[in-house]
Amino acid sequence: MTITIYHNPACGTSRNTLAMIRQAGEDPVVIEYLQNPPTRARLKDLIAAMGIPVRALLREKGTPYAELGLADPKWSDDELLDFMMAHPILINRPIVVTAKGVRLCRPSEAVLDILPNPHIGRFVKEDGEVVEAPPRNES
Repeated sequence: MTITIYHNPACGTSRNTLAMIRQAGEDPVVIEYLQNPPTRARLKDLIAAMGIPVRALLREKGTPYAELGLADPKWSDDELLDFMMAHPILINRPIVVTAKGVRLCRPSEAVLDILPNPHIGRFVKEDGEVVEAPPRNES
């Protein structure tokens, strides 16, 4: 199965996640979701596959979250999806889809749990933080 990442190249977490996928030897399908947002049906499927509430996928920082009053619990899941469709920047990222599952990869090393080969060795994030991926089990 192909790995897909819903990616924002302006986001450091998204760039780190993409780099980890590539360091694992994978060549993912990269969907820059701000230019090519998922359909409403696809977004609902992704949320269901992640097993998270719709609200958990909302991004607050650098978005119209506050000005739209999205912290108010009055908004239904369908209304929150409407906001995400109208303003794709509200969709938190990166979302990664693999044969092992779908995950909102925040922090970026969360991607290791769903990669076919999570044994990427030492990885240095853009901010200098070092991630030591588990070594291969040599039996």
